[in-house]
Amino acid sequence: MSHHPLAAELLSAIESRRAKAAVIGLGYVGLPLAISIARAGFTVMGFDIDASKIDAIDEGKSYIEAVPEPILRAECEAGRFAATTDFLALADYDVIAICVPTPLTKNRDPDLSYVENTCRQIAKSLRPGQLIVLESTTYPGTTQDVVKPILEQSELRAGEHFFLGFSPEREDPGNREFETSTIPKIVAGDGAEASALMQAFYGAVVMTVVPVSSTATAEAVKLTENIFRAVNIALVNELKLVYDAMGIDVWEVIDAAKTKPFGYMPFYPGPGLGGHCIPIDPFYLTWKSREYDQPTRFIELAGEINTFMPHYVLEKLAEALDRKAGKALSRSRVLILGLAYKKNVPDIRESPSLKLMELILERGAEVAYHDPFLPEIPRTREYGHLKGRRSVEWSADTLAGFDAVLIATDHDTIDYQQLADCCPLIVDTRNAMARRGIAGEGLGQSNGPDGSAANHPTIVKA
Repeated sequence: MSHHPLAAELLSAIESRRAKAAVIGLGYVGLPLAISIARAGFTVMGFDIDASKIDAIDEGKSYIEAVPEPILRAECEAGRFAATTDFLALADYDVIAICVPTPLTKNRDPDLSYVENTCRQIAKSLRPGQLIVLESTTYPGTTQDVVKPILEQSELRAGEHFFLGFSPEREDPGNREFETSTIPKIVAGDGAEASALMQAFYGAVVMTVVPVSSTATAEAVKLTENIFRAVNIALVNELKLVYDAMGIDVWEVIDAAKTKPFGYMPFYPGPGLGGHCIPIDPFYLTWKSREYDQPTRFIELAGEINTFMPHYVLEKLAEALDRKAGKALSRSRVLILGLAYKKNVPDIRESPSLKLMELILERGAEVAYHDPFLPEIPRTREYGHLKGRRSVEWSADTLAGFDAVLIATDHDTIDYQQLADCCPLIVDTRNAMARRGIAGEGLGQSNGPDGSAANHPTIVKA
């Protein structure tokens, strides 16, 4: 550590837990982070423009599964955590973490408006001796080229008056094996003092800190992690199309392949990509790469394959209805099972189920959904016209009223046996029925060996 007086003073405050922290953006990343910082012994203030989140926190109610209400209440009652919409209070805090969305525009370009607006708010009250950290996923160079210039409009200089760092969030909603404090934390600072402060602060909050040489490197780490997943998911999605044409079950292939103890890692196909990171992050790198005249054909092809999957599922659904029920999709009633982008969470961000619902409606069919985690479709940027639709009740009578059920998300709480008992046609994009040992017939095999009607539904893997 250098002898920079402001850095030394902040380091002392961090080590003694006298430093006060602010977390901007109290969603799936910000709220778990804020609670982890508070549990480490720091005083934390959460900031968000959504007053309903502040009201929920004031009432001791958690809206994020990763933050149990007893823990939230305990930190609030101990005086270590509170929340506000008053951004002018930021001047009171020594460490400020930015955890706001970084979506794409309609043209699939990075939308950094949330980051930029947040930095402008911070700049209004920026004071010497603060550490500002960006956690939002973004392209390499954002911390240096976007965040730093906006903050320096305050006439304070990074490395001289305040300190700047980047530490990418690595949350995995619904994963009960890891929490914020147990996920290794990548950290980087703008200069030696900022790097040391980043390591000291996050080292007090999480079990393992992984320092890297620059903020651009840290930004690239997060993109690499999610591009790896996006490309491999695209690969198995493409294999699904090829093997389906050959009459081969891709799920059986994957199950057999993963018995190899080396050289193979299983990824699984689905109806498309969901979540904030994997469908979006690759395009942050492809956009930035144009600045260097570097093609990203492999990444872009993966994006095309994954984006195509809802359309493939739609055609499988239409074909199944025609062959099983002799009914056009436009005259059918379809139930989408699961609206969240992954099982056992209420997270709807970039969910392919929303795209499937839109495509089915465009074909003239009636469509409803059931999701035990999402009683109503909230407001979304791309699917505002679906807002307010409510999950239908789960009952034998309800299920029997649909011509087909499309399993888009395989929540564990669903009674799949009842689904099989009540529904004549199930289009399964998650292999949910087979994984539970529930038998079904293929298309054209709806009769038993004696010519009588079989008791199994028709199950189509899509």
